[in-house]
Amino acid sequence: MSTSSITYDEAYQRMMDAARFLGAQSVDLADSLGRILAQDVRSDIDLPPFRKSAMDGFACRRADLAQELSVIETIPAGRMPSMSIGPGQCARIMTGAPVPQGADCVVMVEHASEDVPGRVRITQITASMPDNISPQGEDVRTGDIVLHQGELITAAQIAVLAAVGCVTPMVGKQPRVSILATGSELVEPSDRPNGARIRNSNSHQICAQLKAMGITARYEGIIADDPAALAAAIHKAAAGSDVILLSGGVSEGDYDYVPDALRANGFAFGFESVAMQPGRPTLFGDNGSTWCCGLPGNPVSTFVVFEILIKPFLYRLMGHTWQKQLVKAQLTTAFKRRKADRQAAIPVRFTAPDQVTPIDYHGSAHITAMTQCDALLFVPIGQDSIAQGGVVYVRPL
Repeated sequence: MSTSSITYDEAYQRMMDAARFLGAQSVDLADSLGRILAQDVRSDIDLPPFRKSAMDGFACRRADLAQELSVIETIPAGRMPSMSIGPGQCARIMTGAPVPQGADCVVMVEHASEDVPGRVRITQITASMPDNISPQGEDVRTGDIVLHQGELITAAQIAVLAAVGCVTPMVGKQPRVSILATGSELVEPSDRPNGARIRNSNSHQICAQLKAMGITARYEGIIADDPAALAAAIHKAAAGSDVILLSGGVSEGDYDYVPDALRANGFAFGFESVAMQPGRPTLFGDNGSTWCCGLPGNPVSTFVVFEILIKPFLYRLMGHTWQKQLVKAQLTTAFKRRKADRQAAIPVRFTAPDQVTPIDYHGSAHITAMTQCDALLFVPIGQDSIAQGGVVYVRPL
């Protein structure tokens, strides 16, 4: 029986609506990269915590810049000044060091001359010369929110967490993900296939895509095209997983047992087919405690479906709204397709910062082509061509 397809936008929304936050936990700062903040982070101090010199130079009084100044101390970063600056005085100061009382500017070392040790002349004076002083709390005040709930922690967020003393941030729990490969034709990469066998690339690709998100998956191995074996494997995976990802066996062929095996384990589906190419035979559902995603067997299909549906869903479980930005570009060659009844994801590469060209691509089994792919060009339902030079929006990978 043929299964009617829904649009990609409908599939995306159904998955987002089905997602629920998995809860929060605290982690060490060193382990927080790639996690999602589960609560706002506030600063426990002013940043900078004192009036800070923005330059290497001399802390002075503007009123004294036209006269020779006496250097009364040297202030390195990390040490508080021991004296205040009075008339005719200055202090040698390093970038990041606290500015002494009495000083209202820092003159760059390049604009001063110390012909006699301990005596300084300012060689460049203008009415508009900057103070070169960062006020206390210029960037952040004590109690300010510096990072927000739902943010993805990247290297920049790590620096902010460290700066405000948040060494055990609260983050969303990561989903426990199990991966099953289905198909009697599959062998592991370490085995040399013979006859009609092929190597299982999908599971290792999905593991890598998950690892790029910071998620370590549990690989359950290859399951033969046997309804009982498949149902048993799904039952085992569901017992210890939040999400099960299966590749292969989800279409309508004689040996596509995945939908029935999932139903036998209590899974109900939000959809079983999506009007997109590649990736039409994609299903999604849950059994009340575990979600399942059935992916097509062809590796490019699996790759694309993960990037545009599964990745946003997994991030939503962790409390983050994942939105990959689209880049405006010009298509260097004309594109045409025979049928326009599905949204198409066309692998392209950048030939210039604002130009893309379709790669040599033979279809959804052609995974080696993806090594040359920089981005995906999405062609909507109903559109069968794009002229050379046409403006397109692509999703970088």
